[in-house]
Amino acid sequence: MAVSISVVLLLLFLAVLFMRQCGLKLSHALVCMVLGFCLAGTSMGPTISGGLTATADLVGSLKP
Repeated sequence: MAVSISVVLLLLFLAVLFMRQCGLKLSHALVCMVLGFCLAGTSMGPTISGGLTATADLVGSLKP
């Protein structure tokens, strides 16, 4: 678990750095995808998934 937390924190740092410094390029997007897969494997995965599902349901229920 300690190794996966370190990897998640490193990838999170890289993703934030890439987005702030030089825009999001293909290699940066790959880092973000790997971060997402690592986060899904942690105990936060179901919480993040539930939050995204709730947000998608809320946006889908809005009528213009």
